[in-house]
Amino acid sequence: MNALTIIYDAKILIVDDNLANVALLEAILEEEDYGAVFSTTDPRDVLPLYRQHQFDLILLDIRMPWLSGIEVLNLLREEIVNDYVPVIVLTAQTDMETREQALTAGAKDFITKPFEDWEVLLRIQNMLETRMYYMRQVDRANNLEQEVRKRTEEIRLTQLETVRRLGVAGEFRDNETGAHVLRMSHICSMLAKKLGLSETYCEMILYASSMHDVGKIGVRDAVLLKQGKLDDEEWKLMKRHPQIGAQIIGNQRSELMTLAREIALNHHEKWDGNGYPCGLGGDEIPVSARIAAISDVFDALTSQRPYKEAWSIEKAVALISEESGRHFDPAIVEIFIDNIDEIIEIKERYVD
Repeated sequence: MNALTIIYDAKILIVDDNLANVALLEAILEEEDYGAVFSTTDPRDVLPLYRQHQFDLILLDIRMPWLSGIEVLNLLREEIVNDYVPVIVLTAQTDMETREQALTAGAKDFITKPFEDWEVLLRIQNMLETRMYYMRQVDRANNLEQEVRKRTEEIRLTQLETVRRLGVAGEFRDNETGAHVLRMSHICSMLAKKLGLSETYCEMILYASSMHDVGKIGVRDAVLLKQGKLDDEEWKLMKRHPQIGAQIIGNQRSELMTLAREIALNHHEKWDGNGYPCGLGGDEIPVSARIAAISDVFDALTSQRPYKEAWSIEKAVALISEESGRHFDPAIVEIFIDNIDEIIEIKERYVD
């Protein structure tokens, strides 16, 4: 749509208690082919009319009964917050005080009565052109903002999927399945929600927890895939996987990657301080790792592997209950048991 079409299609409101002035302005605008001209002789109608039609330009008299033009401008200023609607004041008053009041209240231009047709038309066209350029800039800014949001979301989703894929890679190294990662991470997210943590945190832990065992990538096959019991030296090597995982993830600025590193490093710590690699205990262990620990152990116990049969839900829950205050945070154990039905639903949703 070209500029002239936009200008001549603009919605214009004439506000003047003098019917002759209104008729004159209507005739001038219609002669010039403006096609959306509205008018009122009652200034009390301006706000309801604006709410209905969202005018592009208002021609406003100053001296009127019920409400002055200045009062109407003040009402419009409260109503129109994030838009540019030019108001041209029509007045026979040329004193500086009136002009200052009108400009302060939001008027953009003046037309002094009596006026010439050409002057009215030029001032209207100038104001409408200004509004048109303003609206184009708003559209450009909105389009740019939408594009930035779209690209940001694409980057976020790519990052999340990369995190998840890397987590799955760590599980496959250990003869686990990608479904274990899904179950464990969804249980983490559910427990975080039940703990009252923020929606953003619950989404982050959903993805970050999938990298809890990424450090297994750095454990040699002879140890990681051994069918029998590990000897002391092999067990020392296996216990290094949390630190290897933290090194793989690195120190990142990203909140998601920071949380992933936190979980990878600390998910084998125990509430009583007898875990590894740092021997942290109680609240020293980040809540993310405490959540991940119980989620990981439960799913590992209740899943069948080449080297073991799956435990029953009842047997696994009984062990977790026994380990409350030793391996696991008692508060999280309580929430876990209270929501076991929802946890079972997650297990059934993501089967091996």
